[in-house]
Amino acid sequence: MSKASKIKHFDPNSPGDVNAQVYGLPFSCEEADIVLVPVPWEVTTSYGAGTSKGPEAIFEASFQVDLFHPEFPGLWKRGIAMDKVPEALLAQSSALKKEAAKVIRLLSEGGSKKEKAHAEKALKRINAECAVMNDWVEQRCAYWMDQGKLVGLVGGDHSTPLGLFRAQAKRHKQFGILHIDAHMDLRIAYEGFTYSHASIMYNALPLKQLTSLVQVGIRDFCQQENDVMVGEKGRVKVVRSADIRRQQYDGITWREQCDAIIAALPAAVHISFDIDGLDPTLCPHTGTPVPGGLAFEEATYLLSRLAASGKRIIGFDLVEVSPGKDSDWDANVGARLLWHLCGVLAK
Repeated sequence: MSKASKIKHFDPNSPGDVNAQVYGLPFSCEEADIVLVPVPWEVTTSYGAGTSKGPEAIFEASFQVDLFHPEFPGLWKRGIAMDKVPEALLAQSSALKKEAAKVIRLLSEGGSKKEKAHAEKALKRINAECAVMNDWVEQRCAYWMDQGKLVGLVGGDHSTPLGLFRAQAKRHKQFGILHIDAHMDLRIAYEGFTYSHASIMYNALPLKQLTSLVQVGIRDFCQQENDVMVGEKGRVKVVRSADIRRQQYDGITWREQCDAIIAALPAAVHISFDIDGLDPTLCPHTGTPVPGGLAFEEATYLLSRLAASGKRIIGFDLVEVSPGKDSDWDANVGARLLWHLCGVLAK
């Protein structure tokens, strides 16, 4: 059955078919305009855990999302599909995370010479395998881009989109990143891990095509990260959550704040959305929750405002969604945020 025929016969008002693609849609990755690349990886997370299960949890929660979106009423017809979850990557993540935990524990508690020697070997292996993961992500995202697809990445921890950034850098002379997060992620090889989840934006900065990094919702960072930001001499712009609230208390509207954020971005924009950029009541099981942050409607308003600004959204990643053991709340929020991200990407 052709895509056109599937659109004709599909009922968007019926309950989602759990045997279908993401959101209960009938389209394959080859037919869909938007392809989601799942990256179930969380090797270097040092506090909470579970983000490697994020892609699968979001997929399952997506069947509860109604397909009619007032801003993007025909979105489902464009076709959205999730690439197959790479089980080998998930297994590798699980194995390496255990090794990483030993390295982190040794760093904080100390140990014998033998333990330190083992930790050094483990650290080298982890850094090497994380580099392999980055290469895989770049190749997989590039494959779908070359098929003419709009690509979004679903993590996993926040180390996962570096390969996607690299793929975009090879296809765009200039682009910016709208980075929504509780953290700057500008640490240098945090805890010894070159590709730490806390180092993703530091690792993105060497890309010369990345002309502007605008970070929104920030409320937790260290002196080293602040020094990196200052050293970039305006290339990195930080909009703290506390400053957003202070300005609002002084009478500046969220619309005015959004317009200032968007004005700092170039013509082509990638959206990097760490779920902990939201108020933690919306993502209580995420790896490193921090008080404060954006309300769901504040985030979607910013995204919609960006889409309406005339700037071109070239891709996105949604990361750090960690499903709870006894609740699918985080995945529910993640699935709905992902739907909106697909809408602004397609628009």
